[in-house]
Amino acid sequence: MQIVGYETPAGALFVSDGAPDPNAPPGTATGDVDRVALDSGTELSWRLGERRCAGTVHDGGHVACGNESAPYCEDHRSTWVCARCTGTCLKDEMDCFDDHAIYVAAFAPDTFKVGVTREWRLDTRLREQGADRAVHLRTVENGRIARDIEAGIAADGLEGGSGDGVPDRVRVPAKVDGLARAVDDDAWTALLDGVDYEERFEFEYGLDLGGRPVAETLASGTVVGTKGRILVLENAGTTYAVDMRDLVGHDVDPGDSDRDLQSSLGAFG
Repeated sequence: MQIVGYETPAGALFVSDGAPDPNAPPGTATGDVDRVALDSGTELSWRLGERRCAGTVHDGGHVACGNESAPYCEDHRSTWVCARCTGTCLKDEMDCFDDHAIYVAAFAPDTFKVGVTREWRLDTRLREQGADRAVHLRTVENGRIARDIEAGIAADGLEGGSGDGVPDRVRVPAKVDGLARAVDDDAWTALLDGVDYEERFEFEYGLDLGGRPVAETLASGTVVGTKGRILVLENAGTTYAVDMRDLVGHDVDPGDSDRDLQSSLGAFG
């Protein structure tokens, strides 16, 4: 079995029983894909093995790949050019004509980012990222305009605000550091002081953590829940935070992890 993908915000892992077949025509599915829901209380019991390219998933089938690069090799790595757009289209022809929302998201305790998404996906996009709070600043008529405004906010700050530029990305380790912590109200209020916006959001993920989990890569334990692409597991008295992207490409066998894992102090109480 191989972990070949993950799903947010619902929280799921995709596993395949397929294996690379050098005799199969290119693009031929060699395995079926199962979706494993990461609901609270779910027991995972996988031991991580070697890691290689996760291939592709298409129409419910898995096209396996034997290349060593993980999670994806050059042949299967997709690059979303819109993520690098700053208002000058990087495609041969601009195609982002839907209404786009510009937002600022907060990640506990005091990490903030500006972003854009299609307006109809705003709530979903914020949950995909694991945001704790957010404001919808405004809606514009296409992605080019939205990316241009986003780049301006990243460089110069929010219109009407008194702060500096707002980053346009947040790394997963910063999100893990904020688990079991609340958003700094003073910092959030100061960021939005004088700023006009259309709507506020607040999110709960039901993790109910007593302390910050230990960052680790494993796939065994009891699921506490997910927050964006962070999977929280309880294993042997310690709570762990797993970046699901770090699981993609690993072969897995039934059984608990056989690695030495860092434990929290609470595990020895």
